[in-house]
Amino acid sequence: MKVAVMTDSTAYIPEDIRQQHNIHMVPLSVVFEDGSYREEMDISTETFYQKVKSIKGLPKTSQPSIGYVTEKLEELAKDYDAVISVHLSSGISGTYQTVASAGGMVEDIEVYAFDSELSCMPQGFYALEAAELAKQGKSPEEIMNRLQTMKQTMRAYFMVDDLTNLQRGGRLNGAQAIVGSLLQVKPVLHFVDKVIVPFEKIRTRKKAIARIMGMVEEDAAKGSELRVVFIHANNEDAAIELQQTFLEKYPNMDTSISYFGPVIGTHLGEGAIGVGWYVK
Repeated sequence: MKVAVMTDSTAYIPEDIRQQHNIHMVPLSVVFEDGSYREEMDISTETFYQKVKSIKGLPKTSQPSIGYVTEKLEELAKDYDAVISVHLSSGISGTYQTVASAGGMVEDIEVYAFDSELSCMPQGFYALEAAELAKQGKSPEEIMNRLQTMKQTMRAYFMVDDLTNLQRGGRLNGAQAIVGSLLQVKPVLHFVDKVIVPFEKIRTRKKAIARIMGMVEEDAAKGSELRVVFIHANNEDAAIELQQTFLEKYPNMDTSISYFGPVIGTHLGEGAIGVGWYVK
């Protein structure tokens, strides 16, 4: 059985890595007053953050249309028997459901939609693992079982400089956002039951980042081999610094740097920092 792997743009897997692993992608979009831009295709992350600074308010975000997804699946059906499709949390976007619905409309290919229940490179970890297993000739069921196993140890925490964007976009409970803004709190956030909620309320950026680093270091100290990603919103130096700090203590761990691209960056805002990891 020939198995394809697909994800959406919010996994933020760079194009060369997607090509190397033969991972297909459907883009989400950011919508400015001058038009709609498909992330990873029509607008770069750098251009996005520059553009946001030049406008009032925030751009909107939109998921791929069911027509676009259907066309993509029909293309894959020419060469594949099945597709594992990994998507951002169904609690913050309808992309997963759109792919699942489109799968029921396309003949000649079995569609296995996987809800990562989070986003960004931790979502990408699932897609990369699926691609590796597909290359090994594993069945769709075997691949989906492995992704479910990964989910048991997958962790992702992040902090934002300003809760306003999350509140406006409806991705965080309004009352929590107002309280956070008033107190200048820098809450550590995470996904619970597919939605973004505060994990812990912390007063300063430095302490919030230290709390996240403490958690990944605690897991690393247990002796398991982790795969860790440090994620930034237009502040790569901050992510590299965290990576180096971590590698000084755990030099043999598999680490990487990633970014919050346009769609997720719209909701988190510039300056956000995140760390994601799982047991390999």
